Amino acid sequence: MEPIIQVKDLAVNFKAFAGTVQAVRGVSFDLFKGETLAIVGESGSGKSVTIKTLLGILPKNGHIASGEILYNGNDLTKYSEKDFYAIRGKKISLVFQDPLSALNPIMKIGKQITEALILSKSVDKAHAKDRAIELMTQVGIPQPEIRYDEYPFQFSGGMRQRIVIAIALASNPEILICDEPTTALDVTIQAKILELIKDLKKKDDLSIIFITHDMGVVANMADRICVMYAGRIVEYGTAEEIFYEPAHPYTWALLSAMPDLDTEDELFAIPGAPPNMLQPPKGDAFAARNKFALEIDYEEEPPYFKISDTHYAATWLLHPDAPHVEMPESLAHRIAKMRKRNGI
Repeated sequence: MEPIIQVKDLAVNFKAFAGTVQAVRGVSFDLFKGETLAIVGESGSGKSVTIKTLLGILPKNGHIASGEILYNGNDLTKYSEKDFYAIRGKKISLVFQDPLSALNPIMKIGKQITEALILSKSVDKAHAKDRAIELMTQVGIPQPEIRYDEYPFQFSGGMRQRIVIAIALASNPEILICDEPTTALDVTIQAKILELIKDLKKKDDLSIIFITHDMGVVANMADRICVMYAGRIVEYGTAEEIFYEPAHPYTWALLSAMPDLDTEDELFAIPGAPPNMLQPPKGDAFAARNKFALEIDYEEEPPYFKISDTHYAATWLLHPDAPHVEMPESLAHRIAKMRKRNGI
């Protein structure tokens, strides 16, 4: 099966007063029809920059240093702003992190949805209101005929996020990009929004790129997961491989920091801070925070080692000559409980 999007060796830099920030360093991944691909990592790992590059919305001080983004055979890195008009918000839509700032506070909700419908040319003006109410119903807004004429401040945070999703769906996109869409919501509302996105994916056969810093959010959402650190994907595989057979120490750390129903002890916190990407460290960028780091981690960046046909990780611990290192016992115990709970 051919991927809808292929990102190949993408590098993105930013010009800053102090020098050049290497925000994305050689990122590659594919997105297939009807799948959810999650990109997970701490703040500053390069997740959102990767997506902004894909949509052609980098700030003025950002530029693509190298690489390709192929969408239906066309390289988006070569697109002009005018070229992006044909796909951004039409073929590829974005659900923003903060629904309050994504919506116009002085414009009625219905008007905002119909505007998106008319701009995307998915319906004409005469049928825009009917379609907007249909979309509001689809995303679970009660009494849509009445709420069509209300303002964003009259909606709760979860309902505002549903409206943002309705606007993103207005153009019948092929690809939906969700950039931390549940960060501003409480846990109960978060679960409802995630369930809504899953249902919409099945109904409309959407391909989804889901950006988050929270491993727990993607546990039941993703088909495949890319773990990103310091501008590079350090591990990728199916959701089952990442959750049940993680291989990179950074993935171990993220999973160890994830709360669950069985959490009894104090949660693990990853020591230190991400590196300064004005001067990326030599070797493995995670080495300084990694208690399992080898001498070579401080000298040479690890390549990807194949674990299975779908699972790769960039860690020297997988080299045939590396000493055998097991994941932390507490994480192994947690994974065993997850497997038992899920009947695996």
